[in-house]
Amino acid sequence: MSRMTQPTGAARRRGPFQVGDQVQLTDPKGRHHTITLEAGKMFHTHKGAFSHDELIGAPEGSVVRTTGNTQYLALRPLLPDYVLSMPRGAAVVYPKDAGQIVTMADIFPGARVVEAGVGSGALSMSLLRAVGDSGLLSSYERREDFAEIARNNVERYFGGPHPAWKLTLGDLQDNLVETDVDRVVLDMLAPWECLDAVAKALVPGGVLICYVATTTQMSKTVEALRDHGSYTEPQAWESMVRNWHLEGLAVRPDHRMIGHTGFLLTSRRLADGVEPPLRRRRPSKGAYGESIVPEKTKGGRFLRLAESRSDASGEDYVEDFDREGDEG
Repeated sequence: MSRMTQPTGAARRRGPFQVGDQVQLTDPKGRHHTITLEAGKMFHTHKGAFSHDELIGAPEGSVVRTTGNTQYLALRPLLPDYVLSMPRGAAVVYPKDAGQIVTMADIFPGARVVEAGVGSGALSMSLLRAVGDSGLLSSYERREDFAEIARNNVERYFGGPHPAWKLTLGDLQDNLVETDVDRVVLDMLAPWECLDAVAKALVPGGVLICYVATTTQMSKTVEALRDHGSYTEPQAWESMVRNWHLEGLAVRPDHRMIGHTGFLLTSRRLADGVEPPLRRRRPSKGAYGESIVPEKTKGGRFLRLAESRSDASGEDYVEDFDREGDEG
């Protein structure tokens, strides 16, 4: 396959180093320096210098030596390396969360995906690699400065504009025009404000995944999804990553880890006109406040009177729970 017919960005990921390629240099202490190769340019450190020309045309994984006799391993930066070192406007979605979003939302080649809250473009790059040139990623960002930073980061990573990417400046709920959308990713302060717009855009069975920072946001989003009536019962989780120290027989966890960065929450779009099944779950005492009074029926089931949760007519409604429900 020629360099011109490869998928967007693929030519920059393989083959000998060329002018314009990004190179990650690693010194003997594991410290990283990222450079962009330019003919005739020099890389300078306090431990000497070397010419970019020594790397241009060399295979990836080469080692160069500075005038101060310090060796540097030269590799192309991986996507996580690029994301954590690129210019930022907003905080980035960490690679551990981006990987979970791509997998748990089942972002597939050719998918039509809507993203709200572009930030610095970190998640956009993962989504674009997943949908490929034949898919669509329509991203919405309300802040112009963030949108500009994201555009520059994405185009720098892929070597130019990505054919599947559409970036819109403005709020999702006011500007969403896409229909027949397969997946929606919301990285924003108040995702519950967009549920009506998302429900109109998503195909039946489509996936909504939200990235929120706090338990308050997570709880409010979950309750809004349940009350909306167009989504399946949501699921939420977080992931934590702990590296390990490996030095001979000294094998132990590192003292530091990537702990809480955010919560991920998923739900799927129901078909039009379908009511979500009643949740069969035994609530823990006080889980819904004093206005919720569990009452046991003759059949051994539980009815929950929900004064604070009413339908469109203002009438209180009741949910039932199995006697052998979840522990609470």
